Amino acid sequence: MFNLKRKAFKNFDFILFTTVLLLFIYGIIMIRSATLSFENDRYVRVQTISTILGFISILILVLMDYQIIGKLYIPIYIVSILLLVAVVLFGTGEEQWGANSWLYIGSFGFQPSEICKVGIIIFLAKLIENNKSKINEPSTILKILASCGLPILLILMQPDLGTAIVFVFFIVAMLFAAGLNLRYFGYAFLAGIASLPVIWLKLDDYQKKRIFSFLNPESDLSGSGYQAMQSKIAIGSGKIFGRGLFEGVQTQYNYIPEKQTDFIFAVVGEELGLIGGLALIILYFILLYRLIKLAKNSKDIFGSMVLVGFAAMFLFHIWENIGMTIGLMPITGIPLPFMSYGGTFQLVNLLCIGIALSISVHKEGLNF
Repeated sequence: MFNLKRKAFKNFDFILFTTVLLLFIYGIIMIRSATLSFENDRYVRVQTISTILGFISILILVLMDYQIIGKLYIPIYIVSILLLVAVVLFGTGEEQWGANSWLYIGSFGFQPSEICKVGIIIFLAKLIENNKSKINEPSTILKILASCGLPILLILMQPDLGTAIVFVFFIVAMLFAAGLNLRYFGYAFLAGIASLPVIWLKLDDYQKKRIFSFLNPESDLSGSGYQAMQSKIAIGSGKIFGRGLFEGVQTQYNYIPEKQTDFIFAVVGEELGLIGGLALIILYFILLYRLIKLAKNSKDIFGSMVLVGFAAMFLFHIWENIGMTIGLMPITGIPLPFMSYGGTFQLVNLLCIGIALSISVHKEGLNF
């Protein structure tokens, strides 16, 4: 085993760690409020247990050299693909959530796609480091597209369009940060525009209804537009200071569907108002700022690319989730980091923070 140099702990990002701790406390309070009417503390209990496991993982990861994770990038990629293949073959959840995104081992259920986000970020970061000098060569680009396109394809087969878009976003962000020529992004954009008719034909009816509801929420207030409308009513009624914690009408009387998961921000807006929403956004800004700062100061390309991938993943989740609750983005079922209920989601997010803190601590190396 190995021990850290004492002076390495001077590099520990206490601001990032404290920000995540505050987000957890904020999130557990809002999940409690969102589930108060259920008369069941299971949600708070599961979220707390997942968070405790996550903080234990952070401790272990901080003591480890993150380069060990980089050396295992091939096995990590293989495990990620096998998990996604298992979801395609044995996944469940379509009747409840619209996609077979869950795997169950006995009574234990988890979402492999959440775990695979971290796996693919690690894999791509190492791939970029190994090919940094030839990142703009066609052979390298094809290698990256093929290896990263496979998990996206498997996720689309669930079908889970929202999570697939998350993958596309952080892959693009990492390649941009790696210095990929802008003309390739132009080609990808044109190809995306040209493929829109095919994508539209492949969408399920419920996905098309969500897009129509986004463009005109009033067209089906009792159906596909119900969630968006109730969310906007809740946030609007909160005004500046909110109705008060545990006092939200839309929240406590269960007008908001999935209020403990996808629409947790609507609970924040109604009960804590604009002040509560801005406080949350400020915490997210600090989180993203610290990740980007660590990426700029990382001693190697692998660490820098991993941090860029994590920051991009968090950014998309935050932007999409808050955007869909206030009507600026279509509803995709993307949860809010450290706030939405979800054991797998919470644990994976904390694993990302653990790796980020490991990168911050090991700037000065290890004593073996």
